[in-house]
Amino acid sequence: MKIKEILSADRPSVSFEVFPPKKDAPFTPVKRAVARLARQRPSFISVTYGAGGGGNVNTSRVAAFVEGECGVTALAHLTCVCATSAKIRSEIAALRKAGVENVLALRGDAPPGVDPSSGEFPHAADLVRFLRKNAPRLCLGGACYPECHPECEHLEDDIAHLKDKVDAGLDFLTTQMFFDNNDFYRYLAKLRGKGITVPVLAGIMPVTNGRQIARICKLSGTYLPSRFKAIVDRFGDNPPAMLDAGVAYATEQIIDLFANGVNAVHVYTMNKPEIAERIMANLRSIVAR
Repeated sequence: MKIKEILSADRPSVSFEVFPPKKDAPFTPVKRAVARLARQRPSFISVTYGAGGGGNVNTSRVAAFVEGECGVTALAHLTCVCATSAKIRSEIAALRKAGVENVLALRGDAPPGVDPSSGEFPHAADLVRFLRKNAPRLCLGGACYPECHPECEHLEDDIAHLKDKVDAGLDFLTTQMFFDNNDFYRYLAKLRGKGITVPVLAGIMPVTNGRQIARICKLSGTYLPSRFKAIVDRFGDNPPAMLDAGVAYATEQIIDLFANGVNAVHVYTMNKPEIAERIMANLRSIVAR
């Protein structure tokens, strides 16, 4: 099923994100985690691109498992940094073979010392245009950043680049994680004001380990509201308490989003089905189909 059709339904939607094993890592642990996540009946499961630089070999394999054995719609990430047209065509063919019809089109991170704007696809918008021309039946999503892309100095400029990407042919957007819903609401209003009308999924990261937070902030530049900092300061050194607090915080974010008319939430599970299960237990009546 195409994700744009899922998002057109007027009801709350929760989807999950997983990452594939590295190139030579065993597949079984990821398979078990994905199967448990699938039992929560998410709207779809997205599979990130080639953990550890392994390309899409395991991405398409996990996506095929999601679609074929779990019976859940899969969204495969596809990055274009340093890629050639031939490589992108090959990866599209692999995804088609896996039965995947939804792709998240991303630029991706360049290897150290490499200019990400070099090559055939300097920006994600270039990949979107290529996919629209060469794989027109795909449902295409893209990434967006409520607190501005880390490589862009001004939010207005970032939104202008996003508009170019959407106009190239995106069907929906998924945000980077955020911890203050007001940041998302303000951002969404700005997008609508600039004529970006495609559905926007709100990205939620349940932080259940105090050590996660430093790495998250370093990679994404995400703002931490004082309420969230207080939780980490109080419970970060107590793993069971931090687990309870992190699940509660993420659940409250999701409920607030649904209550304010945001029907699509995307949970970054970090391949931890037990956390997703606890969140979904809190939402069961809200997302009942």
